[in-house]
Amino acid sequence: MENQYYTLIEKQDFFEIIENKYGELAIFIDARKTEPSNPRLEYSGQGVALLKRDNNLAIKLEGINEETSRTLAESEFVLFVELDGNTVERTYAAPVEIVEQIYFRGRQTRADELERIKSKDELIEAFGAVKIWKSGEN
Repeated sequence: MENQYYTLIEKQDFFEIIENKYGELAIFIDARKTEPSNPRLEYSGQGVALLKRDNNLAIKLEGINEETSRTLAESEFVLFVELDGNTVERTYAAPVEIVEQIYFRGRQTRADELERIKSKDELIEAFGAVKIWKSGEN
């Protein structure tokens, strides 16, 4: 079981998805400062997707319309286009992984942002521990 405790999960409020004549999708989002590393897109088919851009940043895409939803669910890859205004900063492909449910782990710092759990106590609380055993104690 893989736990993802991202440094940051950002909600992308405004994004565009376009389809070309071959049925391929491109998703236009705001440019981030860093280069993506092994990006992948998790999609649950429920109008929400999570771009796992690298080990530190995930981007939440909410409000994917029903027509696009069907096409996205059938896609193996999508093209991401990161824009700074109208200027293309970078493009990259991300494989689409269909999942039953997208799990957002972290502490919400504002309406559109989740921050990774940083302390042992925060992690234990998020894990939902009901018992803790320490070695060397009776």
